[in-house]
Amino acid sequence: MPDTDLFSAPLSRRGFVQAGFSSVLGLGLTSVLSERARAETSKSKKPKSLIIVFLTGAASHLETFDMKPDAPSEIGGQFKPIATSVPGLQICEHLPQMAKVMHHCALVRSLAHREDNHLLATHQVLTGMKIPGGKFDQIASRNDWPCYAGALDLVRPRTDGVPNGVTLPTFLMEGPLVWPGQHAGFLTAKHDPWHIKQDPNLPDFKVESMKVADGPERMRDRRALLERMNELGKDGVKISDQQEQAFNVLAAGKVGEAFELEREPVEVRDRYGRHSFGQSLLVARRLIEAGVPIVQANMGRVQNWDNHGNIFPTLKDRLLPPTDRGVSALIEDLHVRGLLDDTMVVMFGEFGRTPKVNAGGGRDHWGRAFFALFAGGGVRGGNVIGKTDRQGSDPISQPYSPMDLGATIYSAIGVDPDSEVKDQLGRPVKLNSGSAIEGIYS
Repeated sequence: MPDTDLFSAPLSRRGFVQAGFSSVLGLGLTSVLSERARAETSKSKKPKSLIIVFLTGAASHLETFDMKPDAPSEIGGQFKPIATSVPGLQICEHLPQMAKVMHHCALVRSLAHREDNHLLATHQVLTGMKIPGGKFDQIASRNDWPCYAGALDLVRPRTDGVPNGVTLPTFLMEGPLVWPGQHAGFLTAKHDPWHIKQDPNLPDFKVESMKVADGPERMRDRRALLERMNELGKDGVKISDQQEQAFNVLAAGKVGEAFELEREPVEVRDRYGRHSFGQSLLVARRLIEAGVPIVQANMGRVQNWDNHGNIFPTLKDRLLPPTDRGVSALIEDLHVRGLLDDTMVVMFGEFGRTPKVNAGGGRDHWGRAFFALFAGGGVRGGNVIGKTDRQGSDPISQPYSPMDLGATIYSAIGVDPDSEVKDQLGRPVKLNSGSAIEGIYS
């Protein structure tokens, strides 16, 4: 059903803006070329593609994948658990479609950190590192650690017209607060992922900057003209690296075609759900097929899952149904298409929610326990890693940090977490300080 009020992302007619706030319209693809330092990549496994499903604002683990039905109601809440496709594994009754695909998934229940601020915690999970000198509500800056796509772009640059990272459909910003973890940080804007800030569920969804009004042949003619003028030594017309990349993108067209959802059968679009959540995940699958290695789909507006009050009706009626439908459809679709083994899907928020329901019927910030769900990319399906106490307050098994989450992601996409990069002052630093969560594979 249409949901332009409930699930749609903020719109921008420019539609295509980098996280570094520089324009990528037309030929201005400033983040995709020029000199790149190279770090060592992991050669032990074939690199996987990655789809990050980010539950911005932090979904409650107690109402989703780590329920405590035997706890008192002020802790266990109002929802009931249901059986899944994995014997003995139960999840929330309002995730019935996810229950059917849990045999494809590895569930980590013991993620933990000590940061209860949205911005600082978001930086941790989207970069795999703590924000340098982090202060309450510290906004994005070029001192930040790079997002995963930014680091990949440094390590494995490409010149084929395909970006290393795309994020959609919401740029995480609220008033003056710009969420860190969305760009390449100290690696500079040239390594930023691309951002699509239009709702794929809208009937007129188009990414206009990817279109060539008079066709790719005319674009190739223009490049030939510029090359000829270069040869003749005309000033001011030399093709820049950025222009060359733009020509490649516009002439090839394969990334642009990924946004043409009208190419998809109606039944496939319906299966994902006719809302921003579902259609964003469908675009993510299409981008993976077009060769984009990392796609991040933000589920909802900034802090959509920050349910300090009325958490039960909000989750039941507004948030869990589209997430359930969209993510389960994505996992099953990748499986049917033979893409799941080579594509890791990982879903998480920046922290969990308090064990006790507050006076307003919600749950507050809680970094000491939260979950991540992995599917594909070689993980062992039906696998549960970690356990929290009876109240869902703290792990009682080995806790895993956002740095460990980052190391797991880097290892999956073929980037050595121990790679040495240079910070904004040119000092050598290690890309990540965590250890991969090996339990998801065994």
